[in-house]
Amino acid sequence: MSGCTLVSKSNRGAALTALCGSLLAPLAVAAPTGHVHPEAELSPTVVTAIAPSSPLTVVTNPKEPRQPVPASDGADYLKTIPGFAAIRAGGTNGDPVLRGMFGSRLNILTNGGLMLGACPNRMDAPTSYIAPETYDRLTVIKGPQSVIWGPGGSAGTVLFEREPVSFGTLGSRVNASLLAGSNGRFDKVLDAAAGNGQGYARFVGNQSRADDYHDGHGDSVPSRWEKWNGDVALGWTPDQDTLVELSAGKGDGKARYAGRGMDGAQFKRESLGLRVEKSNLGEVLDKVEAQVYYNYADHVMDNYSLRTPSGTGMMAGPMAAAVERRTMGGRIKATWRWADVQLIGGLDAQTNQHRARSAMGIDTYKHLPWTKDAAFHDYGAFAEATWYATGVDRLIAGARVDRASAKDYRASSLTRDNTRADTLPSGFVRYEHDLAAVPATAYVGLGHAQRFPDYWELFSPTRGPAGSLNAFDSIKPEKTTQLDVGLHYRSERLEAWASGYVGQIRDYILFDYRSAMMGMSTSQARNIDARIMGGEVGAAYALSERWKADATMAYAWGKNSSDGRALAQMPPLESRLGLTYQREQWSAGALWRLVAAQHRISQNQGNVVGKDFGQSAGFGVFSLNAAYKINRNLKLSAGVDNLFDKTYAEHLNLAGNAGFGYPASDPQAVNEPGRTLWTKVDFSF
Repeated sequence: MSGCTLVSKSNRGAALTALCGSLLAPLAVAAPTGHVHPEAELSPTVVTAIAPSSPLTVVTNPKEPRQPVPASDGADYLKTIPGFAAIRAGGTNGDPVLRGMFGSRLNILTNGGLMLGACPNRMDAPTSYIAPETYDRLTVIKGPQSVIWGPGGSAGTVLFEREPVSFGTLGSRVNASLLAGSNGRFDKVLDAAAGNGQGYARFVGNQSRADDYHDGHGDSVPSRWEKWNGDVALGWTPDQDTLVELSAGKGDGKARYAGRGMDGAQFKRESLGLRVEKSNLGEVLDKVEAQVYYNYADHVMDNYSLRTPSGTGMMAGPMAAAVERRTMGGRIKATWRWADVQLIGGLDAQTNQHRARSAMGIDTYKHLPWTKDAAFHDYGAFAEATWYATGVDRLIAGARVDRASAKDYRASSLTRDNTRADTLPSGFVRYEHDLAAVPATAYVGLGHAQRFPDYWELFSPTRGPAGSLNAFDSIKPEKTTQLDVGLHYRSERLEAWASGYVGQIRDYILFDYRSAMMGMSTSQARNIDARIMGGEVGAAYALSERWKADATMAYAWGKNSSDGRALAQMPPLESRLGLTYQREQWSAGALWRLVAAQHRISQNQGNVVGKDFGQSAGFGVFSLNAAYKINRNLKLSAGVDNLFDKTYAEHLNLAGNAGFGYPASDPQAVNEPGRTLWTKVDFSF
């Protein structure tokens, strides 16, 4: 990879030792004498399974080590949660899928703000700009069961959040980690904060890199990458009920892809945010929160920085394309509380603009002006109420309405300077009941979400539905109605849960692909009707004081009702079986991931990123981990993923690119890494 020096296997141990020493020295100085931050104590456990925290909601700490590790981005991390998968293209920057639903059907926010990628084919998916370990909390809300986090989100909502830092007196805290692994993997994370009762300053940063990995056959898979992020937050807390926080951040990276014709030469990010919170305002009005944010993505794709141009076909010589997206938005919401009712209501707004430039030759695009091609706006109002009817019964309901619009600025478009707009209502109602006979909670919820087509659905397809000018002219908003049911049981030794859903999607936006000249393909976007269903189940059982077993299973099914065939890009049945042994200072665990074959496909149909190009075989991957807590401030963990060096490929995958030697006439999925060893050290002071 140009511009980056990777740690070789031969000197990784020496580098790790030296870097540990260099980090420990400043950490010892930063930690005040006799003071340990409340979050400093480390657990020896490596997480292999996550249970819901409440109906349809999963909350976890993304800083905790988990297997398989290490997660290179947000999609990598999310796929460890039951119900999630990712469209893979090589080593990093996959695109997350929840219950078979993709793209803006999944609302992904970082610190309450929307970070949108710019690539027309989602090479820079929103999660590619997320470093999970730099966040404090990850919340997943499955299904259309919340209305307060913006438009869309018919499949679910994902929140990566950083919590405000609290210091009673003058003090500081530092969390850091180092990770080294196979294929030149080397990660560094630093999270430092200082402050007192009046305010705080916090810095969070990471740097991560890897070489091309090898699959189970020992074949090299083009996948090397490098990333870094740095974020600063300044908080003012004049009293315990007031918070004003200003945040800013930058990041960049590069990655090459076995499954694409071009690589990501730049993933530049700039972020700004301001949030204000005021709590305990009165007997009824409890809290008011307001925030504004700005996120900018400057992404470059080329075929010469991380590979050599093929010399034949449409991409014989060097070429590059640069795209950028500026997103600005804000939200204001208030919380009211009565004796048995809580109400959250507010307004939100978001606008983004997209520009592009491209050229043949090395870096010649830099001398060209930017061309604006699209602009989007959304203004929404929402309200969500919880009625605590009795000590064991709760009724939660919400509604929102959005006014969404888009304008086409493309010079060559038949709809140039046209604007389209829609008013879109969404809402849900859910009933929860705590059972008396057993320590369990049952729930049933019905949700409806209307989603305005996103940039990739309006501007990326080659064609729109038959008889239309283009996709911008005719693609309709998507309308999802979904029933969710579930049960969550907790006892002293057993925790078990099950959730199921069935839904109808009117005007589902589907992509059809057709082969064209010179090995290229064309895409057509159109609306269909679809039916979906599936669910997740899981259990964790304490076999003894030391031993714990856990198991999860997830299944998603979809049908294209309009065409009478399977709905494309649905992940196969997947199960995870885990076993953990834990003592006071150390733990050991095993994870067996089992994935069934997927025979229900729809050839050459899919989404803007991927399509079904063939059935996939089932596989099983076995992994081991261990962790040792040296003291309350220092922990070591290690593991081996894919212990038996299995050769396998995920069903949601891109076909290997001919530029890397994959056969163009016979699409082959990109294989996953073979045996991978990793070790990690965590510090907390």
